Formats: sequence, C-alpha cells, structure tokens
Amino acid sequence: MTKIADEYIVQDPWKIIESGWNPEHSLVSESLFSLGNEYMGVRGYFEEGTSAPSLLGSYFNGIYETEKTSGTAYKGIIKKAHFMVNAVDWLYTRVMFDGEELDCGMDESGTSVSDYSRVLDMRNGTLTRSFVRELHDGRKIRMEFMRVLDMTDVSFAYQRITVRSLNFSGSVRIRLACDFNTVHKSRNKCCWKELQHSGSKEMPAVMARTLTTNQKIFSGFVWTSNKAGAVESFSSDKLCGVECILPLSSGEDAIIEKKICNIVDKNNEKSTEALWSEGLRALEELKKHTLQHAVEKQTSYWNTVWESSDIEIDGDLKNQQGIRFCIFQMQQTYHGQNRSDNIGAKGLTGEAYNGHAFWDTETYCLPFFLYSNVQAAKSLLEFRYETLPQAKSRAAELDCKGACYPVATLNGEEGCDLWQHASLQFQPSTGVAYGIAHYASVTGDTDFLYSHGIEMLVEISRFLASRGSWNSTKTGFGFYAVMGPDEFHMMVNNNVYTNITAKKTFDYTLETLSEMERTDRGAYAAVEEKLHITGEEKLMLKECSEKMIILYDEKTKLYEQHEGYFGLPHIDINKIPVTDFPLYDHWSYDRIYRTDMLKQPDVLMFLFLYRNEFPAGVLEANYEFYEPRTIHESSLSPSVHSILAEELGKKEEAFRFFGFATRLDLDNYNRNTGDGLHMTSIAAAWVDIVFGFGGMRSEPGTDGVLSVSPVKPAQWKKYSFRLVYKGVPVLIEVTDSAVSIRPCAALKTPLKISVYGKPLTLDSAGITVPLREISNK
Repeated sequence: MTKIADEYIVQDPWKIIESGWNPEHSLVSESLFSLGNEYMGVRGYFEEGTSAPSLLGSYFNGIYETEKTSGTAYKGIIKKAHFMVNAVDWLYTRVMFDGEELDCGMDESGTSVSDYSRVLDMRNGTLTRSFVRELHDGRKIRMEFMRVLDMTDVSFAYQRITVRSLNFSGSVRIRLACDFNTVHKSRNKCCWKELQHSGSKEMPAVMARTLTTNQKIFSGFVWTSNKAGAVESFSSDKLCGVECILPLSSGEDAIIEKKICNIVDKNNEKSTEALWSEGLRALEELKKHTLQHAVEKQTSYWNTVWESSDIEIDGDLKNQQGIRFCIFQMQQTYHGQNRSDNIGAKGLTGEAYNGHAFWDTETYCLPFFLYSNVQAAKSLLEFRYETLPQAKSRAAELDCKGACYPVATLNGEEGCDLWQHASLQFQPSTGVAYGIAHYASVTGDTDFLYSHGIEMLVEISRFLASRGSWNSTKTGFGFYAVMGPDEFHMMVNNNVYTNITAKKTFDYTLETLSEMERTDRGAYAAVEEKLHITGEEKLMLKECSEKMIILYDEKTKLYEQHEGYFGLPHIDINKIPVTDFPLYDHWSYDRIYRTDMLKQPDVLMFLFLYRNEFPAGVLEANYEFYEPRTIHESSLSPSVHSILAEELGKKEEAFRFFGFATRLDLDNYNRNTGDGLHMTSIAAAWVDIVFGFGGMRSEPGTDGVLSVSPVKPAQWKKYSFRLVYKGVPVLIEVTDSAVSIRPCAALKTPLKISVYGKPLTLDSAGITVPLREISNK
C-alpha cells in the first residue's frame, strides 16, 4: 500500500498548527481547521475572503436540497437525489485600508504576508489565525481572527477580529455580514431564496429558505467594538450587515466581537414570522454574552470530553496529535444533541459524498460513542428508527417486504444514484441490526431493544427474507445479484459477508423475540400485535438462517468471498503503477470488476465484527489470502487490517497500517483531504487503538462485559485510553510490564471485566496485571 505523507502541520500534543502561509495547501487546511458542534459546521476558510483556492463551506446538519437524477429511471433506481447545501456565510468579513482590500491570496502588487500562524486548540475548540501584512505603500498591519462554536447552545457562534497598526495612524474599514449568496461548488449554484432581512445597525439579520425543500435558516448577529467610529448598515439580496470605520493608532488594537445566532427550521414546522421572532429574541440574549465567557464555557466542555475519552501516547508525538484530532473531530461532528442528526462521511467539513451518512456509522462510529457517550450512541440508532418509514418504502421500491436502509442518506431516503450500490448492497440494513445488538449488549437497555430495536430488527429480517432466495434444489438459502463491502465485485451470488450478517440478523431477531416472550409478555404482545408477527413467519426466518449458504472450505479454512471468486483472474496489485491510483479516476469502470482485486475488507470485515466466533486459525488463513489482494482504496481499510494483524502477532504490519489511521487527513495521505475530512475513518482510528492495541472486545454476544487484551507497540513508551463503562469513567494504562485498570469515579458496586480472557472484578482500588505479548509472526 503506497501512501506518502504530505507533512506541513506542526506537531503538538493539543494543537493543530500551521506555521507560515501555505497557499498550495489552502483547501487541505480549510478542512483540517474546520469547526463544528453537530448542529452546524464551518470550514476553516478565510472570513475576509481570498483569491487563493478555497471552498467557502458553511453547513447545517439535515439541511439539504433535492434534484432529479439523470440516470435511467427503471424501477428501483432512484429518481430523486438529495445533497447537503452550502448555507449562510455567517463569518462574512471584508477589511479595507484606503481602498486596498485585505487578501492573503494575492501578492501581485508588492504586498506580503509574514508571521503567519493558524492554531486550532483542541482544549477549548478555538481557531485563531494571525499574520502581518505589508500594504502596497509600506504600511504594516497585524491581523488576528478568532472563531468558536458553542457546543451546548448550538445555534450560537462567536468571532473576533483584531487589527493592529504597526507603523502608522489612520483607519480601517470593516464589513460584517451574514450572506446566503454561497455557492454549492460541485453544482455551481446558490440554493437559497431570501425571505426577510433587517437593516438594523445593532442586530443585522437575514432569513432564507432552500429552493426545493423549503427549509429555513435565520442568521443574524450583534457586535461590539473597543473603538468608536462611523457605522452604516448595508444589504443586498440574501445579505445583510454593517460597515464600520475604526480609527487606528500605531501599536494599538482595534477589536470587533461578532456574536452570531443561526436558527434552523429543517422540518418546516415554524412560520416565517415565528422563526424571525425567535431569532430576534435570541440576538437579544446574545447581547449578554461575551467571547471570553464562550471560551471559558468551551474549555469546561472539552475538559469533560477529554476526561472521558482521551488517549495518551508517550513516545509518539505524531500519533498523539493525530488521535486527539480524531477524537476532537468526532465530538464536533456528533455528540447526540439531536436524534434527527447523523454522521456524514465528511461530517460538516465539505461537499464530497453530498453530506450523506453511510453504513460506516453503525460499524465504526457507534463503538466510539458506546464507550464515551452512550446517549449519543442511542441517538444514532434512534435516527434509524425515525427513518424506518423511508426504509420500508425503499424495500417496496425493490419489490421486497420489510425495511431496506439506504446506502447513502441525509433524511432516511436513498440518496445514492449508483444503482449497483443502492440496489445491491445490504450492509446498511445488516449494519443497523448489528448496531442494535452491539448497543443492547453493552448497555443492557431492554427498554429500547423491546420497543424501537425489535421493530427495526423484524422489518430488516423481513426485507432480507424477501430479498434472498432458495437455490434450485431448495436446499440452501442465499442472496443473489448483490454487492458486498468490497465494492469491486457486483451482481455476485452468495457474498459470504451478506449471507453471514443476514444469518446473524435472523438469529438475533428470533432470540430477542423469544427473550421478550419469556421475560416481558406485555412488550412481546405489543410488538406482536403492531407488526402482525406470526409463528409461521418466525419458523420461516429460522429456516432461512439454518439453511443459509456459507461458502467455507474446512480444509483450507478459507471463506470464498462469493461464488466463483476463487476462479477469477488474479492480478498482482503490487505491479499496478502508483500513478493509476485512485483507480476510480484512472481505470475504465468495468475494468475494476474483472479480477480478484479487493477495494477493502469483505471476508475480513465479518471476521472483525464477530471476532469472538472464529478461531485464530481461520482468521490467519483468510488474512494471508485476502490481504495481499486488497489495495486499501477505502480510507477505512487500513484500520481493520491493523486490528487483525495485531491479533495475529504481526506487529510491524499492524503498526504500518496504523500509521495511516490517525493522520490520514493531517498528512493528506489520500490527497483528497481538501474535499473534507474522512469522518468515519477518524472513528476507525479510535477503534484501531482501543480494539487493536488495547485488544478490547465488545461485539454482540460478549454480554456487555468489558474485555481487554492489551499489547504495547515497541514504538511507544506507554499509552492509556479512557472509556465510560457502565456509566463509570475507566482509565486503562499499558506500560512495558503491566496493564493497570482503575475507575476514575466512585463505584457503587464492583464491575465485571475480563483481562486476557480471565474474568476479574474491578473495584475502587483498581487492577494491575502483567503485560502479555502475542508472539511475533
């Protein structure tokens, strides 16, 4: 796997630092310096504007537009897609000195930029950028821009602009505004229509709606300055703001604080008048706030986050910075503040993938929240329950029963216009079932399982049973014309990942129904009546599971990825020129499907998800066979292979794969970070450390007992990770000689845990056991 780091970020344990203006990295930096609070997100673009390459990106969770697809409209192929829109530029700023507009992207007239620094502080969520600019006539100014998003009062954000003259007295003209004239770059259009604006000098505000979905956003601000000067309001279509002229004296700062409120009506539940009034009331409230108070509030918030989920690595500054960046961005993207939100593949950091969430949410992101914020984990599953009606409609479009969850979505509807993915991949549906089982196993939350959980499980099972078929001899049940997680082979029969995860779904659904019937007759009767469950249906699901076709060879211990896979032409992936990657950009689309080459784990993926159920010999045989055929074109692939390699004792290989995990975006390994952060890969980096080096196992079937079997990479002096287990923060520290586990809060009762497979009891004194190393291979 040939990936080369593009390193320019300064290494620091708690900060992301860009030292020196790097216009060639401007798009990448905009992604890296993104801020978000789940409700809204903003790329690290220059608020004052720039002629350098830029994607001015301002996004709100669940705000989208629809469009007709251009594909053939056969039944089952979506006819309408949806995408996350670029929304209001609430950071809009323009700075002028005697008609010369500030623009760090230009140097044509002899101006220059020096002492440039941009810092994202992960301890308080602030982004600060400063530089010295020499104007065309030799005058010098120092500029500083600071921004922060409120993580709890999520509609609030703050901006500070500081101007210092270094060698002259004069004035600066600053324009502040909220601007809906933003362009969705990939579609080259603005998606907003103004509804109302206010030309107030004290509280400029504007409200607009999306063109097709009629979702509304109110955006306005209040502002203060330490300098008195002339102030005028200005407005145009979809834009409203103020212009102020402030005096400058050499060595003194002119400071403006802008306090912004953005209120979203994404379900079109509020009238224009009601939303406008709500926004004005919020601005009145914002007058009482200060940026300093906001920073103090965010510092407290992030302290709490780090106390429950920090990972410390002693002896590896690069990965220390990398994993904290991953945790920080995960928390910014999602923390369960609204169960109608989900985690897009790019979060709220770019337009790529249309802002859609994929099945990675349940397999990669959910584990992070299960052990840091269990309510957020539940909210992710509640999103799937809220969108169950759309999943049922999608199943009907595919001539099936039950519920088929979408491959890509913002609103629960299928948003993927590639039919071979949208109509052939069922990982989202089995992934939701896996997530429900995982959540229930870890939390023991039967209230959720016996209500929302079981309803989803039954409908998913109905879909799978109706989509699958019996073979010609009626001796085996399987899935035909599908695409597995690998994605480099389509219209295949009996993909083993699809078949095994479907079998697991059938089994877990039946087990849950049986458990409900035995332990909670009222809940069982309610769901039986609501879903019209019959004994015949349960017998049918049982038979489908028992007769599921599983392509496994006892002699070789190999699972065949799908029928005929072993007979495909072989390609030596090491002989593919580096210049051919990514293959989607350089190979004819059909060429990708002609060989045994894999994009990402397929067989190895279900071995990872259900690790406790397969012997080490089976894992080793399949790893040795499939990994050399995998090009890791997906950013998620290295983490899974790292975890499995570590379990097999392949330490160097595991650490090599891990090297791409925490710094995939920081070092732009895939050369596409400028499009937005790889959010689910960021979650996978956490999984890589905790499940890989930490040896944690928590998959369905482990009865919710925390199980760890840590190893220590030779490159690290020691490391530790924090989890929330049964509501208690727990610190697990691994040194050269020992593993220590201790609670970080008072225990009401001792907790059951497992270390290296041995059941133990964790009390307030903690536990220390000798470190064991898996033999190297």
